[in-house]
Amino acid sequence: MLVPFVGPLHVAASISWSRFTVHWSTVVGIVLLAALYEFGFVRTAEMGNGKWKMGPGRIAQASRTHFLFSISYSRRFYFYAGLMTIFLALNGWLHDLSDYYLFSAHMVQHLLLTMLVPPLLILGTPGWMLRPLLRQPMIGRVARFITRPKVCFATFNIVLAAWHLPPVYNAAMATHGVHIVQHLMFLVAAVMLWWPIVSPLPELPRLSYPLQMLYLFLTSIPMSIVAVYITYGGTLLYPAYAAAPRIAGLTPLEDQLLGGLIMWIPGGLVIFGVITVIFFRWQSHGADDSVASAQVSY
Repeated sequence: MLVPFVGPLHVAASISWSRFTVHWSTVVGIVLLAALYEFGFVRTAEMGNGKWKMGPGRIAQASRTHFLFSISYSRRFYFYAGLMTIFLALNGWLHDLSDYYLFSAHMVQHLLLTMLVPPLLILGTPGWMLRPLLRQPMIGRVARFITRPKVCFATFNIVLAAWHLPPVYNAAMATHGVHIVQHLMFLVAAVMLWWPIVSPLPELPRLSYPLQMLYLFLTSIPMSIVAVYITYGGTLLYPAYAAAPRIAGLTPLEDQLLGGLIMWIPGGLVIFGVITVIFFRWQSHGADDSVASAQVSY
């Protein structure tokens, strides 16, 4: 059944490969995240939560600088790689293809925002930077609730499935503000999804290695169901793309099928690739289930 599309679709006659478009709202958001990260990093270190604190007094300026630079190499790389991935996903050719031409490109964009960006941001954030926030009673209670594996699992899969329902997805394509909300919800839900796998805080612990593998395997099931629904839909579920100029000779239905396959196969490969890494890490620790949840906060 064809779902009617209501709303403007602004497309050019053909995409410009010589022009990299930048959307300044995304740049402002990324800069704010970077500024908040740096402020929190230095501020928390000044308060003595960094490893360089040695005794009641402040550490010498040279030692503090050395620590901050060493952290730059070991942690900031991940965080800023995550921010750069957000920039590349929401600007330039991938943005233009996904918003105006190809549903399949939109699926690539969503995979970057949910499967790559969140682990990078979490891995790039030292646990001691977040710990002062947990000392606030309300923040601590909320954080402990929303990082429970069951809550993380349910939130991500509900958000993923809901935004791919044709009326909801088409609303995002028709209204830019709704589209922004879609991407923000994907990012927040995906950070929650990955928290039990890569948490930097023992207070909000990772799952044990066997439970990490089970958790990710179960996560792949709803994602596969959504992908199958899109791939074998048989009708055009997202007609916004029917009005767009064709790219690479793909018809709208072929584009939709390709998009479903991208969610299904590369998305599944990411999850099972992480499961494989977790399995070998588990074996390298002598199959000690407690290793994952006893990680050092840094």
